[in-house]
Amino acid sequence: MDYNEKIDEKKSAQIDVQPIQYLSDGVSETYRAKIIERIQAMNKVGQSTDIDPLADSASAFLCEKVMEISVEEAVEILHKAYKEHYDDVNFPTATLKTIEMILAGPESYGVNIDTYELDAKLEAAVIQFHSPYPEVRAVTDPFDDPTIPVETIRAYILGAIWVAIVLQLFLFPCGKFTQLLPDWGFTAFGTRYSINPGPWTHKEQMLATIMVNVGSQMSNFMSFTVAMRHELFFHLKWVNFGFVFLMNFASLFFGYGLAGLVRKLAIFPVKAMFPTVLPTLALNRALLLNETKTSINGWTITRQKLFFMTFVVSFLYFFIPTYIFKALSTFNWMTWIAPQNVKLALTTGSFLGMGINPIPTFDWAVINYASVLVVPYFAFINKFIGVILSGLVVMILYWTNHKFTAYLPINANTIYDNSGKTYNLSRIVIDGKFNEEKYLSYSAPYMSAGHIVGTGGLWALYTCAFMYVVITEYKLLGTTMKMFWKTIRHPRRSALADFDDPHSRMMANYPEVPDWWFLAIFVVGMATGLIALLAWPTTVPVWTVITIFLFNIAMYIPTVIIYSMTGYAMGFGAFSVILAGYMDPGNAVTNMMVRMWGYNVDEQAESFIADQKIAHYAKLPQRAVFRAQLVATLIQCFSTIGAVQALFNTVKGFCSTTQVDKFVCQFPRTVYSDAIMFGVINPDRVLTTLYPALKHCFYIGPLIAIPFGILKLKYPLKMKAIHPALLVSGAAFWGSTYNYTYYIGGFYMATAFMFYIRRRYTAWWTKYNYILASGLSAGVAFSGIVIFLGLQYTQTNFSWWGNNVYAAGVDYARTASLKKVPPGGFGLQVGEFH
Repeated sequence: MDYNEKIDEKKSAQIDVQPIQYLSDGVSETYRAKIIERIQAMNKVGQSTDIDPLADSASAFLCEKVMEISVEEAVEILHKAYKEHYDDVNFPTATLKTIEMILAGPESYGVNIDTYELDAKLEAAVIQFHSPYPEVRAVTDPFDDPTIPVETIRAYILGAIWVAIVLQLFLFPCGKFTQLLPDWGFTAFGTRYSINPGPWTHKEQMLATIMVNVGSQMSNFMSFTVAMRHELFFHLKWVNFGFVFLMNFASLFFGYGLAGLVRKLAIFPVKAMFPTVLPTLALNRALLLNETKTSINGWTITRQKLFFMTFVVSFLYFFIPTYIFKALSTFNWMTWIAPQNVKLALTTGSFLGMGINPIPTFDWAVINYASVLVVPYFAFINKFIGVILSGLVVMILYWTNHKFTAYLPINANTIYDNSGKTYNLSRIVIDGKFNEEKYLSYSAPYMSAGHIVGTGGLWALYTCAFMYVVITEYKLLGTTMKMFWKTIRHPRRSALADFDDPHSRMMANYPEVPDWWFLAIFVVGMATGLIALLAWPTTVPVWTVITIFLFNIAMYIPTVIIYSMTGYAMGFGAFSVILAGYMDPGNAVTNMMVRMWGYNVDEQAESFIADQKIAHYAKLPQRAVFRAQLVATLIQCFSTIGAVQALFNTVKGFCSTTQVDKFVCQFPRTVYSDAIMFGVINPDRVLTTLYPALKHCFYIGPLIAIPFGILKLKYPLKMKAIHPALLVSGAAFWGSTYNYTYYIGGFYMATAFMFYIRRRYTAWWTKYNYILASGLSAGVAFSGIVIFLGLQYTQTNFSWWGNNVYAAGVDYARTASLKKVPPGGFGLQVGEFH
């Protein structure tokens, strides 16, 4: 009987069997006690209140493995791990130093030989049979039971229901409810399928969760739909259900296929930790797995209880900043002093201004804009510094009136004419085509200071990220290319054959999804998109889309590496805008379609690959996940179309900048603005006459990446927490409706939890941090839905000072500027632009 069978037998018998009896015979009680003590110290679990510390099955498993490996094997494992994780920013520095001392030998270690051997074997066992990252160890098991039900009828039904509503939280109670149903089913090909095969398992929950995730990461083609259909934007009447469905389908399945093809780069490698998926795994375990009762820094509450308590508090509290006291959400309290003071609003305002405010919000939805309890602290700080520094550049450009920015709002993603009004596209377009004569008699297009910095930051980010990853991860890229070549030469070869970490070894027990399955999905998605472009009057040249397909594939590799290690995703839509402008100048539809493929496909692929990493950690069979994601994607194609149509039909003032519930269509506005600037008017005019400095951003990116990359190779320990691509991505943050408000509050929380508590109270952080993040976010999400459907949708208003004061001044109006527009307009005169 193997270990898992013993654990299952123990659970079924409901007898408190101590796992210490599983240890090898002939080992002294003293040595056993030392192992228990060391595992406690390594995991920092504290003293158990009423259960043996090794009653935790993971610790019991590791305890057995410590007894199995020799000191020589342990040293060999640690030597390999040291080479692999020497410059790994997610690998604990304290553990790295411990390994250094162990590898130096028992004399340098400074303890007796028994302690040295035990420590070496413990560190090696954790790495070889679990994970080198404490965050991952906190949410995964070092063993697997392949007999646990996964791909059940009820998992598919619940996943299909909630993928359309995007409410993962309700999977748990619904799954528990199915345990009350009768055991009705059928047998096919020797396997029985029942609507109630037994207790609702954590693997069923995770499979259904992955389906729901497909819905929560809905295709951004819906934003492009808004930009094309809405009367405030292009108002293209031929954009109907058929076109939207096919393009949505194409973008989703193209991204899905692309995600599967890079599994060897971003799913199977150990260093691809994917911090953003850990809260989902933590919540799943808290809800469905038994927990050893321990005292952690004085806390004995279980994860499940903490989640539900946090959820309830968050749910109730969110009513305050969202409905009862809206001024607490974006807390622009300094503008209340002088509501009509433009300079004050431009500097401190949460809507019009830069958001320079030490107390910017009391709203978790705003504080958590950058996933502050999830992304590693080094990643958040890099981006935060980038946001702060680039924001200073925005203010310098604005207060010096560079490129006439002082006549406009300081940080907006709208394109303006020389009167300071939104650019009127109809005045320069005839029959859908750009008319140069009308353009010259109207106005050049102008961007806000924030929009200029944000656009330049995006362009620099692309080349910086690509160059930095090529320099610093050349070994990983080379190894991956070799593995791809092996796959091409030997198509039946296991995709996991090149990986020897514990999670990959366990996943090798399940039938794999062949690479050609993902390739087929990739081709189907691409072909569907091309058919839609040809069947409707898009006027989009097919060769432009094929070009962006190739560009997408090339750029996806460095971005997914950065995403897997830092938690920050980087789309390439804005760069696609420039390519489209040069490839098909004057055609706004081409610009939007190419941007969709450049941005949405990358984002969708990153979403799919993150879910596949969840499956890898949770030990879900690859083929079950493949089928579940396909089903969920089909459902999502229809549900997102319905959701957008509902917004058009039911939300008053949808996409207006003053829409009461903030449905201001930020991303569709960006799509529209960029399509005018770099599609209709085209990049050559914009970059030659209006904003020539933006062209330099393409080579500024590599100029930043090269020295940082060289320093990283030469001084890996000193440079491992510095990431130039994340620093540059801070500049790309500007040019939207967001400002410092969305980072200052997050800085406080990230510093408290991801830096101080993680280091000072590691045990508490390991056990509770991700549960706290999940509970807060789930409460906000559910509360937001209740508030919208029960109050905002029914136009139930609550008017008082706390709901009016934040909107009483020029900050909320978002239209004020530092300089007043002169009667004849500002900027370049006719003849000065072309």
